[in-house]
Amino acid sequence: MKEPPSQEPAYVLHRRPWRETSLLVDVFTLNHGRMTVIARGASSAKSPLKAQLQPFQPLMLDWAGRGDLKTLTQVDVRHGPTLIRTVALYSGLYLNELLQRVLPVADPHPTLFAAYIEALEQLSQSTDVEPVLRHFERAFASALGYDFAWDLATDTGRPVEPGGQYCYDPEQGILANPAPGVRLQNLSGQMLLDLAGGDFQSDPCRRTAKRVMRVLVDYLLQGRPLNSRSLFMHLRGESDES
Repeated sequence: MKEPPSQEPAYVLHRRPWRETSLLVDVFTLNHGRMTVIARGASSAKSPLKAQLQPFQPLMLDWAGRGDLKTLTQVDVRHGPTLIRTVALYSGLYLNELLQRVLPVADPHPTLFAAYIEALEQLSQSTDVEPVLRHFERAFASALGYDFAWDLATDTGRPVEPGGQYCYDPEQGILANPAPGVRLQNLSGQMLLDLAGGDFQSDPCRRTAKRVMRVLVDYLLQGRPLNSRSLFMHLRGESDES
């Protein structure tokens, strides 16, 4: 008989009440991907689970059960970065929503798990969240099979030219020629080459990267809303970062 998981690295993505005193908790784990577990009695006054099962908190979990819905049997908290600034907190919620709403259940992605940990660490340290979000979005898209090269037009197989104008489609990547129904046009070849070189700091590159990744994320969401986008838009003096 297969032994139940022990000390599985995990993060809470979302939680909600279940029955009288328990919680249903969506978690992102290293070896089991995204899954939902029951935290029995977590809402009772004497249980430490409600305080432990917090977003962005590194956890080590044990669970048991034969069906799809497992029951937590042990939660150990590990030290991790703290998202204190509001924009960092909202950015972390954005990452969690992407994982919760798009990532298939029980589909392990160790590389994406590592990218998530790195993103949380960077969000805790930097006031400039846009490059962090763009890099995680690329890792997220790659895990789902939608990676692309900034500097290659897939329809021609030729490198992007600095003076050219290009298109982007989530299913095809960068295109030299507009295809029927292409989602994004008029992308500067020079900006694409700069992004391929890792420039996420200049304003033109930021705008281009954000346009492309917004189209890609919206495509992956398939109409599902993101509450974190509304939070960004209501931040005084802040634009929608995601």
